[in-house]
Amino acid sequence: MLRRNARRFVVLAVAGLGLFGAARAFLPRAFAAARGSNAEGANEPVIRFVKNPEAAPPIQGLDLLGKPVNKDSWAGKVVLVNFWATWCPPCREEIPELLQLKKEYKDRLEIVGVSEDDDPPASVLKFARQKGMTYPIVMATPELVDAYGGVPALPTSFLVDTQGRVVQKHSGLYPIDAYDLEIRSLLGMPTNARVETFVDTGQVFLKNAANATVLPGVSFKGLTADQKKRALRRLNSENCTCGCNLTLSECRVNDTECPVSGKLAAQVVKEVVSGAKPARTPPPKGTSTITQ
Repeated sequence: MLRRNARRFVVLAVAGLGLFGAARAFLPRAFAAARGSNAEGANEPVIRFVKNPEAAPPIQGLDLLGKPVNKDSWAGKVVLVNFWATWCPPCREEIPELLQLKKEYKDRLEIVGVSEDDDPPASVLKFARQKGMTYPIVMATPELVDAYGGVPALPTSFLVDTQGRVVQKHSGLYPIDAYDLEIRSLLGMPTNARVETFVDTGQVFLKNAANATVLPGVSFKGLTADQKKRALRRLNSENCTCGCNLTLSECRVNDTECPVSGKLAAQVVKEVVSGAKPARTPPPKGTSTITQ
């Protein structure tokens, strides 16, 4: 990963060992529990895709073997853009399942690994060969990570449909059976799943948090429609000062446990309700607030 975020990713990976281990055991049950509530749909799994999906950001360049990687070659395929790292235990656990999916769907599925490693490409290639990773792997760049809206945890996979649009994002280990259902559905193959759609308000692309009318941990209770509109406008224009370089809205979506954005968001709502002037001079969006 880029040096500026490496520490954050290491913390997530180490802290996530137990979490992801529990998630691996829990997620299949959670997925199986996502059934229709009526008797007819009692055994019907539900999969969810973005209602109005956006085009996947381009990935153009050379993979670790020097072969060109171009989004134009994805036409007609389902694609998993998988952000990962060699030092990430959940990523290593996921590799055999990704290879199993690739073996099953062959040319109808493309997997593109995006390595967040600081190690040189040669080291990543050595690891990939040891693990039998046959799909193309490119090294992450700041531009590529930003194009995909930032990647708050590893592994994170973006699911791209046959028209080159991102329809879902999965962070952390995700059940292979659930991936299988999603891929089959996108390929037009028969499944026993019901497809639901949702509007992306930051769940896939963080920039779409600007479309959200609710934010994690932010209470708009008691606000008039006009006050809520003004509060959301400020939350989408003022940066968090935790060092994430995101707006307050984006930070709340990206890191629901961030105490800084939580406190500042509550302050914004309080000021809007009271009519008071901002207690601080908000830095413009895109301005770094990291201090030494």
